[in-house]
Amino acid sequence: MDLVLCHTTADFDSLGAAVGLCVLHPGTRIVLTGGCHPTVRDFLALHRDEYPLIERRSVNPSQIRSISIVDSSQRDRLGKAAEWLDLPHIKQIAVFDHHLQADLDIPATLTQIEAVGATTTLIVEQLREKLNNSTENGDTASRLLPSEATVMALGIHVDTGSLTFEGATARDAMALAWLMEQGASLGVIAEYVEPGLSPQLQDLLQESLKNLRSETLHGCTVAWVLLSTDNYVPGLSSLASRLLDLTETDALLLGNVYNLSENDSNRNIAEPTVSNRLAIIGRSRIEGTNLSELFKPFGGGGHASAASLATRDVDPMLILNQLADELKAQIPHPPTARELMSSPVRSIRPETSVGEAHRILLRYGHSGLPVVDAGDRLTGIISRRDIDIALHHGFSHAPAKGYMTPQLKTIAPDTLLPEIEALMVTYDIGRLPVLENGELLGIVTRTDVLRELHQQKTRDRGNNIELSYCPLPESVEQLLRSGISPELWQLLSIAANIARERGWQLYIVGGAVRDLLLATDDKLALTDIDLVVDGNRSADDSGAGVELASSLQKLYPDSRLDVHGDFKTAALLWHKDSVFGSLWLDIATARTEFYPYPAANPEVEASSIRQDLYRRDFTINALAVRLGEPRSGELLDFFGGLVDLKARQIRVLHANSFIEDPTRIYRAVRFAVRLGFAIEPQTEEYIRHATESGIYYRIQGESGRTPALETRLKSELRYILQAPYWKLALQMLGDLQALRCIHPTLELDRNLWRRLRLLDRCLNGRKKEEGRRKKEEGRGKKEEGRGKKEEEGRDNSPFPIPHSPFPIINIPDWLMRLEVSIAYLAPEYRGKVAANLLLPADSIKRLELLEATNQELAENLPKCKLPSQLVLLLRNYELPVLIAIALQSSRSIRRQILEYLTKWANVEPPLNGNDLKALGYKPGPAFKRMLDDLLAALLDGHLGDRASAIVFLAQHYPQT
Repeated sequence: MDLVLCHTTADFDSLGAAVGLCVLHPGTRIVLTGGCHPTVRDFLALHRDEYPLIERRSVNPSQIRSISIVDSSQRDRLGKAAEWLDLPHIKQIAVFDHHLQADLDIPATLTQIEAVGATTTLIVEQLREKLNNSTENGDTASRLLPSEATVMALGIHVDTGSLTFEGATARDAMALAWLMEQGASLGVIAEYVEPGLSPQLQDLLQESLKNLRSETLHGCTVAWVLLSTDNYVPGLSSLASRLLDLTETDALLLGNVYNLSENDSNRNIAEPTVSNRLAIIGRSRIEGTNLSELFKPFGGGGHASAASLATRDVDPMLILNQLADELKAQIPHPPTARELMSSPVRSIRPETSVGEAHRILLRYGHSGLPVVDAGDRLTGIISRRDIDIALHHGFSHAPAKGYMTPQLKTIAPDTLLPEIEALMVTYDIGRLPVLENGELLGIVTRTDVLRELHQQKTRDRGNNIELSYCPLPESVEQLLRSGISPELWQLLSIAANIARERGWQLYIVGGAVRDLLLATDDKLALTDIDLVVDGNRSADDSGAGVELASSLQKLYPDSRLDVHGDFKTAALLWHKDSVFGSLWLDIATARTEFYPYPAANPEVEASSIRQDLYRRDFTINALAVRLGEPRSGELLDFFGGLVDLKARQIRVLHANSFIEDPTRIYRAVRFAVRLGFAIEPQTEEYIRHATESGIYYRIQGESGRTPALETRLKSELRYILQAPYWKLALQMLGDLQALRCIHPTLELDRNLWRRLRLLDRCLNGRKKEEGRRKKEEGRGKKEEGRGKKEEEGRDNSPFPIPHSPFPIINIPDWLMRLEVSIAYLAPEYRGKVAANLLLPADSIKRLELLEATNQELAENLPKCKLPSQLVLLLRNYELPVLIAIALQSSRSIRRQILEYLTKWANVEPPLNGNDLKALGYKPGPAFKRMLDDLLAALLDGHLGDRASAIVFLAQHYPQT
C-alpha cells in the first residue's frame, strides 16, 4: 500500500498536492492525519468520493510500502500517523514541501523542498512533464479529470492568495495556467477561495451584514442591501462576493448611493432621494436567473450570474426593491428529491452479516445500503467505509446492525435541492433516504447532487450541441428531431406519451445517441434503436419495457413483437416497411446486471436509468436522451461519454469489465477501427491484463459453459470478419493478444497473417469471377432468340476449356476467415473450438477432419501426373477444405490445389446424360463411368469437340 499523508488540519495545498501524487502514482491512497481546515471540510463534504481518501484507522501498517508527506517536513504535524515513519519495512519516505525555513526531522529517502508559493506547484510540474512526454512518444494524450485539476488549482490559489502573496512565483502562475487548460473549474475555485478586503471595504462589510434584507423562495435565498457613502467606492464587486459567501445566500444585490448633500452625509442606510448616483452590483448562483437581462432596462449589463449598473437621479431604494422582486420572479423551481433519487432501493436486514453486505455492495457497485426491519421501516444505513473497517478487524460474520448509522437524516419526495445540499454539507452525509408515508421510496446520493449542480452551472454555456460538456435539453431534442425521419420522431413521441401516462420515463440510449452526436449528415439512417423505460415499478411481471412494447404494437400492427422475459426486454421489428423500412426497436426495462462468474450470461434485475447505463460497455455507449416531459431532450452523461467522444477515444466504465465479458474486447476494437477512435491507455491496460490472466480458459474448465465465449463471441467475430476494415481490426486484436479468447494458444503471428492474406486473394478472385459471370449472363439474355441456326453453329464449334473460372464457395467470407484461423490451432483443438463457438455442423466437421484430409492429400497429390488424375481426386473434397489445406501446405501441393480451383474445377464433359441417351445408350451406372472417361480425355487433351467425343464413345463403349 502506497500512502500520501496530509498534515493535521489539512489545507487545500496539502490536499491538492496529495491528489496530484495519486495521479502520478495510480493506486496511492490519501490519509488526512488529523482533521482539516473548515473550507476543506466543506469542500470534501461534497467531493470526498472523487478522491482516493482512506481513514487512518483503516490502514494496516504491515501493508504500507511507501509514504509521501506533502506540505510539511516535520513529523509532529502528522499526528499519530507519524508512528508509521519508524516502521522497518517501509521502502521509501518522500517529502514534498515549500517551507524552506522548517527543520526536516523526517527520515526521508527522497526530498523536494523548493521556494515556490505552494507545494502543489511542485507536483503539478511533475505531472505536466509526464503527460507532455507521453504525448511526444506518440501515446494517446492523457488529461487530468476536472475534479483533480480543480483541487490542485485550489491549493495554489489559497496558498498564494491567488498569486498576490509575496511568496508567489512565476512557477505557480504557470502551474495554474496548465491546470486551467486541464479543465479546472473556476466556479468551484471561486466558491472556496477567500480574497482579502481593504479596510474601507471591511467597514462596509460590517455595515452590510447589519442592514442586509433577505427572502427565501424555492429553496433559494435572495438578499439585498443599500449602502450610502460620500464618494464612489472601488472594489464593490469583491465586497459583493465576500458578502455572498458569508451570508450563504444564493443571489445578492448590493447598492451604493453616493454624492449625497451635506445634510445626508452620515454613513447609514440612505433615505430616498432624487439627487444622487446609484451603482448596483449583482451576483447570482441560481440556475435560470439572468442578472444581465435584469439590469438592461437601467443601462446595465454583464453576465447572467454577475452584472452591474450605474444610474443617477432615481429613488435608490425603490429601484433596488424593484430589482429584488424581479430577481425573485426569475427563480425557477429547483429539482426535488423525487427527480434526483435512485429507485428502487436495495436494502438489507439488520441481521445481514457484514460479509454479505460487502458482497451486495460489490455486486451492485453501491457505496452504502439502507437497513430496514421486518416491517420494511428504515432503521439505519451502513456505508462502504463502515464495512471496510469491520472487515479490517475480522468481523465479516457480525450483523450489519452493529456497524450501521442509526441516527438518520431523511427527506421527503418534495424536498428541494438546496435543502438536500445543505443537509449533506452540514452533517457530512453521503446519502439521504427518501421516505413517503414511512416507506423507503428512493435514495439521493452525493453524486446525484453534484451532477445536478454541475449541470446547473454549465447550462448557461449556450445551445451549441457540438460535443459540449452539458448541452441544453432543447438543443439535443432539436438535434434528434432534425436527425431522424418525421415518422420515426412521431413513433418515439407516441412511445414517450404512453410511458408518461403510466408514470414512467423513456430514454433513447446507447449507439443511437452516440451516432447522433457524431453525425455529420442532415439525416441519420437509424435502423437499430434502443429505448429504456425507467418504470421503478410495474404491475406486470414482464416489466415496463414489455408493457410499453405491447402497447405500441397495437398502434403499429405491421410490426412484429418479440419478448424476452428473462432480460425484461421486448423488440418491435419492421421488415421492408413502406414507412420505416427495416427497423429494430428494442425496448427494455431499466436494469442492472451481475456476472456470477467471468464470461457468464449476466443476471439482471430492474433498476434505475443510471444503473442501466453503468452496465454498458464503454462511456460513449452509456449516453441517454430523455424523451418526453419533464426536461425532454435532456442528455444523461454520468460517465464522461461526451468528453471521450470529443477526445475520440474508447474508455471502459470499470476495471473488471473485460474479465466479466471478454466480447467487450472485440467491441472495443470494432468501435475503435470503425469510428477512427483510439483505445484509451488505461482501457488498453485492462484488456491486456484480462487476456494475459488466462481467466477465460480456466473458467471454461471450471464452469463448463461460458456464454460470452460462445454465441456472443461468434457474433462479434462475424461483425469484425465481414466488415471492410477486418484486416486492421484483426491486427489490433492480435496486438492485444485478444485471439486468446478463442483459444489460449491462438496468436496472430506472421504465418497465420500470411494465410489470411492468401485467403483474401482467393476470395477477391472469386468476387471478380462472380462479377464476370453476371455480366456474361446479362449478355446471354440479350442474345436469346437470335435463331436456331446460330445455336447449332455453336454446338459444332470446338469445346472450350475455360480459364480461371473460380468455383463458388458456398459459405460466407467471414466464416471462411474464421475457419482458417481455427485451422491454425493444433488438430486436437480445432473441433472443440468450433463447437464452443457454436459454428455450423459442417464447419465443425470440416475442422475435425482437416488433419486426416491433409494427410490423405499429402500422400496422393504427388501421384497425380495428369490433369484428369488431379480433378478426379480433388473433386471429392469440399472447396473450403481444399482452400484451408492449400493455405497450410507446401508450395508444390498448394500449386496443384490452386491449379485445380482456377483451371479445372469447372470443366465439364463435352457430352451429358441427355446426349448419351440421344446416341442410343441406356441409362444406368455405366453413364457415370462414360462421363468420367469423357472428362478425363478432355482434360488430358485427347478430345477437341463433340464429334471427337462421339468417336471416343464408339471406340471405348461400342453399342451391341
